[in-house]
Amino acid sequence: MPSFEIFKKVPHESHPSFLNLIILVFGAVLEVVCVSLPGYVIARLGHFDAEKQKFLANLNVMLFTPCLIFTKLASQLNADKLVELGVIPVIFIVQTLVSYFVSIGVSKICRLKKRPANFVTAMGVFGNSNSLPISLVISLSQTLKGLHWDKVKGDNDDEVAARGILYLMIFQQLGQLVRWSWGYHVLLAPRDKQDDEWEQGIEDDRIEEGRYRDNAPLTTEDVLIPGLDGSNADDAHRDESDESDVYEPAGRTPVVGTSRASPADSEDESHGTRKPNRSIYASIKKRSNGVNGTGSSSESFGLPVNGPDSDMMSFPRMRESNEREIPDGIRGHFVRAKFNAKKSIAILKRRSVDTSSRAYQCLPRPMQAILAGSWSVWICFYHFLWEFMNPPLWAMLIAIIVASVPDLQRLFFREESFVKTSVTSAISSSAGVAVPLILVVLGANLARNTQNRATTDPEEEQIGTRLLVASLLSRMVLPTLIMAPVIALFAKYVPVSILDDPIFVIVCFLLTGAPSALQLAQICQINGVYEGVMGKILFQSYVIWILPSTLILVMLALETVEWAK
Repeated sequence: MPSFEIFKKVPHESHPSFLNLIILVFGAVLEVVCVSLPGYVIARLGHFDAEKQKFLANLNVMLFTPCLIFTKLASQLNADKLVELGVIPVIFIVQTLVSYFVSIGVSKICRLKKRPANFVTAMGVFGNSNSLPISLVISLSQTLKGLHWDKVKGDNDDEVAARGILYLMIFQQLGQLVRWSWGYHVLLAPRDKQDDEWEQGIEDDRIEEGRYRDNAPLTTEDVLIPGLDGSNADDAHRDESDESDVYEPAGRTPVVGTSRASPADSEDESHGTRKPNRSIYASIKKRSNGVNGTGSSSESFGLPVNGPDSDMMSFPRMRESNEREIPDGIRGHFVRAKFNAKKSIAILKRRSVDTSSRAYQCLPRPMQAILAGSWSVWICFYHFLWEFMNPPLWAMLIAIIVASVPDLQRLFFREESFVKTSVTSAISSSAGVAVPLILVVLGANLARNTQNRATTDPEEEQIGTRLLVASLLSRMVLPTLIMAPVIALFAKYVPVSILDDPIFVIVCFLLTGAPSALQLAQICQINGVYEGVMGKILFQSYVIWILPSTLILVMLALETVEWAK
């Protein structure tokens, strides 16, 4: 009792007493657990299988999370805040370097070789910056009363949560770039057979049992659930022999439910054209072969085989040869109109290409070289843009544009605006689904990844405990001890206003000691890297250590805010 009285009497200006703080943080963590628990239970009962988890995670990344980002960011940002956000990449780089050197030191102390040392480095460097921190930030913004920023007039709990989500989203996208490049291809790369330190016979047994495969396609049961950190939801089902198909940078997620096309069809569509109906091709080719006895349908219509229009046949003859296939009535008129529209577009495209080609050939050689180089740069930038961008990033970009234009911001968020009562309200309703759905899928994902797995890897059986301890120390303990004074010095002496924002300081502390990213479990299964140890790490970090870790991090953050004042 005397000790509790001491805790109650300790004066705090920016946060409640230690005992009350324990209760508040416990309530925030328990809220996250209560929302995640149904997903965990339903998955363990077998009613929430991998396909359903994948669909919900994909839907969340494609729809609900972008709505959440837009509503929170577009209503809070302005031109001044955008400039101040430049400190976030600096803090991210410092955190990454600290975690990297800490994991290297822990690996040397544990006497780990290169491959397990790389695994520990991945566990230490890449923390969860999406599902768990977002839920904790929203929950803490509603429970702790010392998070209001005195530089914001009329600051309230909703605005605190919005700013916290903004900070987390920037950290998340920076982490995605590093995770799916350095992490996927280097730190968690598959074992190289030529440099394998273990017996070849054991390796052959693992290949036969399907637990370690370099080129075999993954089945549904082998792939974890993407989408929790913004990852690509369908890449895990593609052929692993092509690494560009396994991952698209920054977690680009394809649209759910789109039909699968052949590579040729996809290539044609990506260039803005689409091949006519294959049945039309077949009928034309059959008729042409019957007329001249050749196998080239394009030659029978007087078109070059390899010319730019080799895919486009003679439209009048196509129409004449397929009149019997077009139905009568309204549907027939619709089919004819669609066919004529395709014909007009193809002719217009051909004429445009011919005109531009003639104009290009008339230019001097230096000008041609400049135009060719500029076009190459544009094509590279275009492909990079579409490979890099994903729905959350598009939502962030649109939110920045809306926030940067005051008239647009008033149009979307002014109370008497028609757009506010219709479009913005609809987006806000969808945004409310994002966080609960993230947590439900998180619980189901943990149910799949924390189940006991039998392993035939003697290396994993021998050093599994060392990997577990080293990973937890490198992610949840040592980086916090080093980064706590660094963040405190930033908040005290760096003249950037957002460092005075209490929720920003809490976000920085939560990320220094957050559990390892769930996305790493997906990469481990794709590449066959210490899957059993990965499951134990998830259980220990997300179930056992999450409450004391969160409590310590929030306490350090609030004490830092008070000291910096």
